Parts: sequence; structure tokens; C-alpha cells
Amino acid sequence: MNPKRYLPILQWLPGYGRRTLGSDLLAAVIVTIMLIPQSLAYAMLAGLPPEVGLYASIAPLVIYAIFGTSRTLAVGPVAVVSLMTAAAVGQVAPQGTPEYLGAALVLALMSGLILTLMGVARLGFLANFLSHPVISGFITATGLIIAAGQLKHVLGVEAAGHNLLELGASLAASLGGVNAPTLAIGVSVLAFLYAARRWLKGGLVKLGVPARPADMLTKAAPILAVAVTTLATWWLGLDELGVAVVGEVPAGLPPLTLPGVELQLWRELFMAALLISVIGFVESVSVGQTLAAKRRQRIDPDQELVGLGTSNIAASFTGGMPVTGGFARSVVNFDAGAETPAAGAFTAVGIGAAALLLTPLIAYLPIATLAATIIVAVLSLVDLAAIRRTWGYSRCDAAAMLVTIAVTLVSGVESGILAGVVLSLALHLYYTSRPHSAVVGRVPGTEHFRNVQRHQVETDERLAILRVDESLYFANARYLEDTVMALAARQPSLQHIVLACQAVNVIDASALESLEVICARLKDAGVSLHLAEVKGPVMDRLQHTAFCHELTGRVFLSTFDAWRSLHGAESGMGARCGQPVGTPIKPI
Repeated sequence: MNPKRYLPILQWLPGYGRRTLGSDLLAAVIVTIMLIPQSLAYAMLAGLPPEVGLYASIAPLVIYAIFGTSRTLAVGPVAVVSLMTAAAVGQVAPQGTPEYLGAALVLALMSGLILTLMGVARLGFLANFLSHPVISGFITATGLIIAAGQLKHVLGVEAAGHNLLELGASLAASLGGVNAPTLAIGVSVLAFLYAARRWLKGGLVKLGVPARPADMLTKAAPILAVAVTTLATWWLGLDELGVAVVGEVPAGLPPLTLPGVELQLWRELFMAALLISVIGFVESVSVGQTLAAKRRQRIDPDQELVGLGTSNIAASFTGGMPVTGGFARSVVNFDAGAETPAAGAFTAVGIGAAALLLTPLIAYLPIATLAATIIVAVLSLVDLAAIRRTWGYSRCDAAAMLVTIAVTLVSGVESGILAGVVLSLALHLYYTSRPHSAVVGRVPGTEHFRNVQRHQVETDERLAILRVDESLYFANARYLEDTVMALAARQPSLQHIVLACQAVNVIDASALESLEVICARLKDAGVSLHLAEVKGPVMDRLQHTAFCHELTGRVFLSTFDAWRSLHGAESGMGARCGQPVGTPIKPI
């Protein structure tokens, strides 16, 4: 067993040097500055005390540095997972109670165990069943729900709801109680953060600041907003005018916590933990792969499951909440020059220092400031233009995206992602149940074959070559039967049908039975069935079946060989199923 496979830290730690240390330390300082307000904000979004966000940004980062494969992924609380946490935990305990915090710890532990077990079982491929349009639609809808949910803090009113309709109705009913100082803070921070995101970098560059420092200063804009509004609230006594503030935050390192083991609670949270695990993994791997590709590196999705899983387990035992790789902070980590996961461990040290020393300074931090920070961050995830782009390319995918958005907005986060999973699987089954196939003919003077409906090709009324462009399995087996028999019915003088199988990677038991039925029916009609370009692994399995002995035709090495033999131009290279064709055939 290669220990580097399960402990990726052993891949980069032996060559760790002074230059790499400098790069990682610089990136850690920048990400720490960004992560402090984010951690507080996302804990609030999850309905948890603000210090929980800090705790979730310490131990998980250290653990990921040991087990994770991405050199630049920054793990911690993220908006979508925080909202899903609030939706799940809110169904089993009232917000603000010890039971609520305990349920969040259980959720983190369950998510960590699910991810780790999936990684050990090498099930990273399961994330591929969530199509990109569905994920995009879900994130867009979730971003809108998060932004709407934070408006109550910007307005200084009470509002509640698990979907956009409930939130909208609750906010409309509360508009008469808007707190003016809170509104002034919230709107000012929103305007400042929006302006900083849109124009600050360009303005600094025009003033002569290099592009990279200008970008880092832009990313640190929330820190300035936090500092200014906290100072103003304390100086002017705005908390006495109704401005909600964070309040006293306990100083200290993360405590050791023991998640509950009540079986009923685990049952109630299981589905939410599974959904959080899948969504968190998809988001994390997408970010990790994108950043790794820029440096010609690679990540291992199965080991990423282990890295994220153990990070969540660490969060559950240190007073944290569910975590995953965040897009914004990972990009900042990458741009700041992080070279190894050690940058994340150094970030954890910075967050730990903040939890020890800085918490007394945030007692007067307005909740409206954190809400504005969340709104600006999540609205960058909203991509309504993707609907138009997807519609122009594939209306089926666009319909799936729209349904996911609609269900999420109207029914809530869990219903939305379940609808997305179902739609992703349904689309996959739909596309593959009606595989593209084409009757092909020979391009004159060549060994190439093309669709008779698209090209001027040679054909033979006694011979039909059907190219099948999909693996054959239970969902499309009957469709293949109908296609072949319809082809035979259209050509009364047909004597041979060749299935060109260059795109067929798998033939399952249902498809094998269909091939046997096709062969028998064609035999009754006086037509021979042949195969061409069967891949080695597929041929290996066919050789041990009755179909191989009952096949009325031959197996050809190439479509051209089948044409030469059956068209009568010259002797062919066909053979009985399972026998050599010309020279011995090696599995391809």
C-alpha cells in the first residue's frame, strides 16, 4: 500500500522549502483577513453563534492539509451549505438553543462520515450524475433565497421563511417596522461592497498600484466595512437605537465537543447530511479541478471525499459546522500565491489567533454589516444569463435548470436539490434510452463510412450498416430492437445487417438478450446479423455467451472489412464470433 495515496501531505512535505513557506504564509495572511468576516457571516446564516464560524475555520483546514489533494482549495463554511444547515437543523430544534447547536454538530459528523465512506469506496464518480445545468440552477436559486433571507437584517425587521415566497410575504408584512439606523448601515455597506467589487481594483490600478495587490485590497474590502461600522456603532451608541449587533463572543480556541448519538436525531438528519455532502463535494471538486488545471496539477476526487469528510468530522468535534471548499476564498488563496495545503494550515493559525484575541472587538459589529457581506457574496453566484445560454444550446437542459430553480425558490433547498438529482438522472436515462444511430455508407474511394442522410456515399440494397453511437444497456435495449427491425422492414431485398459498434463500451444482460432476439428474428426473415469494430473488453464478455454461437453472421475487425466481404468486392476478414479475424485480435 502506498501511503502517499492516502496521505497526500507526504507528496509535497518532503520538498517543502523556504520559498514555498514564504508564498504560503503570504497567502494565509490574505485569506485569514477575508475569512474572518465570512466565517462570522456564514455562522449567522446557519442560525449558529458567530464563534462557530471561526471554530469551523480552524481544525478542518489543518485536517484538509493532511488528507486533501488540492494545493489551493480553502476549506470552511460556505453560503449554500450554511443555508442547507439552517434548513435541516431548524426542523429538529429551535434556533438559539443548545439542541440546535448539538444538531449542527451531528450534521457535520454525519456529513463527514458519509463523505469519508464514499471516498474509501471510491464513489467520487457519483457526483457526475448531477448535471451542470441543474447544479447551476440550484446555486442560482439558493443565492436568491440567501439574499432575500438577509434583507431582514438590512432592514432591521423580523421575518422568516424557508423559500422565496414565504420570505417575500414575511418581509412585506414587516416593512412598517424598519429600523432607520440599521437600514442606513446595511445600504451603505451594500453600496460600498458593490462599488469595491466593481470599480476599486480598476481605480487602484489607474493610481499606479500593481494589479495583484490591487486585487487583494479589493478582496479585503469587507474587513474595512466591518471595522468602520463596528467603530461607528460603538462610538455613536447605535445599539441603543435598535441596531442589532453580534454581542459578546467568547474568546478562546475551539472547544472539544461530542456530537450526540441519539438514533432518532440521526434518522431525521440523514437525508440532509447526504444532500449537504453531495452538494459540498460537487462545489469543492469543481473549484479544485479548475484551479489545479491552471497550474497543470491534478486532484483525486476519491481522495477529496476523504479530505472533505475528515474535515467535517474534525469540525464536529471542535464546535464547528459543516464545511466544504469555498469558491471565493480558494480563488483568493490561488491568486495570493499559495503553493501547498500548508497555506490552509497557516490560515487556521491566523483564525485561531483571531478567536483568542480579536473577539472582544466584534461585540459592536452590526448584524446588518454581516448580512450585506453575505448578500454581495452570494449574488455573485447568481447566473441568470446561464438560462439563456443553455436554452440556446439544449432546451431539455434548460428546462431542467428552470425546474430546479422554480422548485428551490417555491419549495425550499432540499426539495430543489432532490428535484435536481431526479432530473439529472431522468435526463441521462432519456438521452441514452434513445441512442443516436445511423445507417452508413462508404465514402467513395476511401475506407470511411458516413451517414447516408448527410453525405454522398456508396450503399448496397442487400447490405445495411447501422452505426450505434451509445453503449447498450437495459434502458435502450428495446429501442435497438425496434430500430433494427424497422430497418429490415424498409429494405425487402436486405440480406445482411452489420452493427458497427465502435462507440459501444458496454453491453449489459438486457442488451444481450435483445441482440439474441434481433438475431433470431432476422434469421427468420432470411437476414444475417454481423458485428464490426467490437471493442476488446466487450468481445471478451460476448465470447462466453450463447449469442456468440447463435450469431448468424460474422464479427469483422473494421466496418470496411465488413463492406469488402459482404458487398462482394473482395474476400473479407470476417470470422465466427469468438474466432480470430485475420491475425489474432487483441482487446482494444
